[in-house]
Amino acid sequence: MSIVLEIGTKNYSDDALAIKKAMSHLESLVGEYAGYVISEPSTKFGWTFFKLAFKPNLQTGIEKEFSDMLQKYRWSDQSQKFAKFIEDYFNSRNCKVKVKIVD
Repeated sequence: MSIVLEIGTKNYSDDALAIKKAMSHLESLVGEYAGYVISEPSTKFGWTFFKLAFKPNLQTGIEKEFSDMLQKYRWSDQSQKFAKFIEDYFNSRNCKVKVKIVD
């Protein structure tokens, strides 16, 4: 099963480009390409939201490649660990975003 995250940003144009670059870098690291889909954005209260869906091969590759980092999020289940890792990864690459799991 693949995970779908909702991304929230106050600067969609800059953050969307930075997220695409960050995702391209992740794909290169794990050797899985075309591994995600980004939905159309919607705007509410000054924030722009869009969904980022991971295909299973990319998600699995990220979980294997970064398993040591995912383990530091001890308080969470695997999906929450993955979402928090992705948020931290994006923020470390100058994407000022919030990430949550879409149920």
